[in-house]
Amino acid sequence: MTAEHSLETRLVHAGSDPQKQHGYVNPPIHRASTVLYEDVAAMDASQADPLKRSMPVYGRFGTPTGRAFEAALTDLEGGHDAVATCSGLAAITTAILSFVRSGDHILVSDSVYLPTRRFCDSLAGLGVETEYYDPRADKDIVDLLRPHTRLVYLESPGSTTFEVQDVPAVTSVCRAHEVVTVIDNTWATPAFHRPLELGADVVVHSATKYLTGHADSILGAIVCTEDTFAAVRGTAIRLGQCAGADDVYMGLRGLRTLGVRLWQHQRQAVGLASWVREQNGVRSVLYPALPGDPGHDLWRRDFTGAAGLFGLELEPGTGRSAVDALLGEVRLFGLGHSYGGYESLIVPADPVTHRLPGTWAGRGPLLRIHAGFEALDDLKEDLARGFDALAAHLP
Repeated sequence: MTAEHSLETRLVHAGSDPQKQHGYVNPPIHRASTVLYEDVAAMDASQADPLKRSMPVYGRFGTPTGRAFEAALTDLEGGHDAVATCSGLAAITTAILSFVRSGDHILVSDSVYLPTRRFCDSLAGLGVETEYYDPRADKDIVDLLRPHTRLVYLESPGSTTFEVQDVPAVTSVCRAHEVVTVIDNTWATPAFHRPLELGADVVVHSATKYLTGHADSILGAIVCTEDTFAAVRGTAIRLGQCAGADDVYMGLRGLRTLGVRLWQHQRQAVGLASWVREQNGVRSVLYPALPGDPGHDLWRRDFTGAAGLFGLELEPGTGRSAVDALLGEVRLFGLGHSYGGYESLIVPADPVTHRLPGTWAGRGPLLRIHAGFEALDDLKEDLARGFDALAAHLP
């Protein structure tokens, strides 16, 4: 298999070598901690590699199962190498800590995942200043750079509000000023978006979501360029960061069906989002795959597909009791966080409390919807019952 093969082919075969697996299709699960060496010379050789990659050292530094997952994701993202972590947030924090030091300034998209924001806020205790920027900024981000700006963190589309960033514009400015760029690619995955090809230095994933795809594993991953890998791998080692054998196996297994699952998520989301925005009480649907969305043109340029997650804005003035009534009537949509599994989900969101002042001023309540694999007509019927309850609580 080579890089010239199609995505579908690479998803099936990346990270697997049956000839080294006794002919079996799937890499085995290595649940391991202690490694025994043939002699002292072999033990010494294992300690000589600062990145602990050349040979087995200790389970915390990775096992063949983890290496298979990392190799597969590296291939799919077009990177140099990858690091598996115990969660998506661990991937985010490890990547950021790999590049910042006391006295540094970092720029973070105002639309990022809330735990990312909370972590970046906490960096003030380490002497790192975080400044949030409008995700619609493109090359104008140059005006926000300072002499001590070390890193720019992107997420596209943005968590909850789904702004699409002009990644090539931002990364070109950052490269010209020797500023590292890290981007969260959880929503689109490498099946639909390849940020390294658009100039990003590091890509992070909550592999808990679409990469594993079955709501049964907690896993993160960081994919790096050659220039950034040593820093990220070294930080992961110092933090004791590692992923469990069963979780990386679930991630590797999830990759095999990622393509067909994401296409189905997209079909479901497009159908559901198009129907939702015609319902009474709905002001707008936030989903870049829909024509008319503010990020649609950038999405068409930089992405090859859309995931199953989108936002739903209700009319301004809709009260909490009306929102709760809607949520209380749905049955097929689970009221639960996360996304990327086969099940449909719905949760309320509140960008007012954790965005730059005025960002959501005058807007209505926001719901986040994940379109799963239930029959589309059943999902519409389920939400229709919720909208009826919403209408009954409006003035």
